[in-house]
Amino acid sequence: MKKLIIKIIQLRNPAFKLDEALNTAALFQFVLIQIIYLIRGFRVFFCFRKPKGMMLGKGVSFFNLSKIKWGKFLRLGNQVSVSALSKNGIHFGDNVSIGAFSRIVVSTSLNNIGNKIVIGNNVGIGEFAYLGGAGGLEIGDECIVGQYLSCHPENHNYEVLEIAIRHQGVSRKGIIIGKNCWIGSKVTILDGVTIGNGCIIAAGCVVTKSFAKNSIIGGVPAKLLKNRKND
Repeated sequence: MKKLIIKIIQLRNPAFKLDEALNTAALFQFVLIQIIYLIRGFRVFFCFRKPKGMMLGKGVSFFNLSKIKWGKFLRLGNQVSVSALSKNGIHFGDNVSIGAFSRIVVSTSLNNIGNKIVIGNNVGIGEFAYLGGAGGLEIGDECIVGQYLSCHPENHNYEVLEIAIRHQGVSRKGIIIGKNCWIGSKVTILDGVTIGNGCIIAAGCVVTKSFAKNSIIGGVPAKLLKNRKND
């Protein structure tokens, strides 16, 4: 039975192996939860969409579903909200996992809808993430992300003192996160930032500027600590 379970899980994660210390009761409870997630994923059939192995937790919601695309084995945890009020929609690659209570929101304004959110293949993002897409957000393949990631590709204009800030409009540049990055918990990334491939961002960083590939980044505001190649 365990061999069958391993083969099924390896459809989503080819490198998967069971820990020898894992007890049978925990394994079967885990499998039962995944089956329930898969059954919930079939609800998109009622919207004339193919689930492609989609797994949904409790209370997952979609807004503007026609603008949302996904690859194989998308997994959304409990109470995840996906809102694709946008010009170019939301696209999830293969084997994407988003943790519980996360929000993937391109925009909330009907008079100035946002650009897009694109999440690459084999990306795992922890619980309580907020991914905004007003100016565009791209996350490359193979990224791993801790809890409470916050991405804000938009800024409010504030130059005119006589006008309320909320009436001065916004500026948008977008955020790009390269492939194979490791982002720690409680990281905030602001508009206009590009993170190169292979970067590591320490927990708690506020990233306000761009960094080259293979950078190790830490601090508030974030700064370069060293390069992974020791350059």
